Amino acid sequence: MSSAPADRPAPSGAPARATVAVQRLQLTDFRSYASLRADVDARPVVLTGANGAGKTNLLEALSFLSPGRGLRGANLADVARQQGTANRPVRWAVAATFSTPDGSLEMGTGLMAGAKERRTVHVNGQPAKGAAALARQVAVLWLTPAMDRLFLDGPGSRRRFLDRLVTAFDADHAGRMAAYDHAYRQRLRLIRDSQGDAAWFAALEDTMARHGIALAAGRHDVVARLNRELAAKSGPFPAATLALVGTVDAWLASMPAVDAEDAMRRSLWDERRGVQGSGAGPHRSDLGAAMSAPGHPSHGQPAALCSTGEQKALLISILLAQARLQRAKRGHAPILLLDEVAAHLDQARRGALFGEITALGTQAWMTGTDAAVFEDFGEKAQFFSVENGALIRR
Repeated sequence: MSSAPADRPAPSGAPARATVAVQRLQLTDFRSYASLRADVDARPVVLTGANGAGKTNLLEALSFLSPGRGLRGANLADVARQQGTANRPVRWAVAATFSTPDGSLEMGTGLMAGAKERRTVHVNGQPAKGAAALARQVAVLWLTPAMDRLFLDGPGSRRRFLDRLVTAFDADHAGRMAAYDHAYRQRLRLIRDSQGDAAWFAALEDTMARHGIALAAGRHDVVARLNRELAAKSGPFPAATLALVGTVDAWLASMPAVDAEDAMRRSLWDERRGVQGSGAGPHRSDLGAAMSAPGHPSHGQPAALCSTGEQKALLISILLAQARLQRAKRGHAPILLLDEVAAHLDQARRGALFGEITALGTQAWMTGTDAAVFEDFGEKAQFFSVENGALIRR
């Protein structure tokens, strides 16, 4: 079912159109949706409905218009509406039309019949090489309830969170991660199977060192930018002080990148010789965070020790800082996907969040079970109910 036309003018008093915004979203065989077309304008989008109505599925579909496996980290075949059979192979598709300063932009991705765990990507109707092509066009960032535990979970979750922020700045970061991961897995397999000669290992370790230090440097750059932005901005959301923790990160803080590459090569070589504590790499880094709120009892406290509400507020603060940096760098704010974002926020912080979204000019997509929670937006946002696989404009 289609919503109101995409060219519907914003009402009087609404903010100016976001620089980049979804105009039309189309789904085919994605999660609970056999088929859906939704036309929206450039204002923030509020999706409300009962639990299980399919609100998060819509955000997940939009998250696939960026590199990676979406906001749930799902296997590509698992997001298909129906599991594949010999007569009906697994397939799904997500397509969107965006308004941009340069005109209309069309992007699409999906899993086609026979393409096992390899999705196709199209930009303006033409095949694109890899999902990084999506990030070069539009930045998409998200927060989900599962991320409320980000500071309590293992380092892998925090690395993935940071790498999404880095990719929003530099689409090539996704390619560096893929190259590093491929070489890492190949090397691990050779070690496990006791195969490979010295030259083979040296080639893989050289690849790991070059790409690994480059992706670690990208992380350092974004963390430094975020720390400056968080320190400069005051408001109801507590700032975080971020730090990268790991052997590779210590190298980059104390020596040029070319020397860090050499140090990593030596460390990987030592690992093959059985030297304890060697084998350093960006896959072992962690993102540390502490609350920065002078005068507050939790000032300086590690994020993991803060309350649930404080941790949520810290995450929102980081995401908003990233969005401001993105707007300054790319000329427009990223698309924000905020699933159940009002949870654990009091009324003052909800109002502050909505005010930030409006000021950024971003088309944030937000979900909740109660539309009244978002009433502070007024006509600055567009409201939809999600019912029976359709969007109904309120």
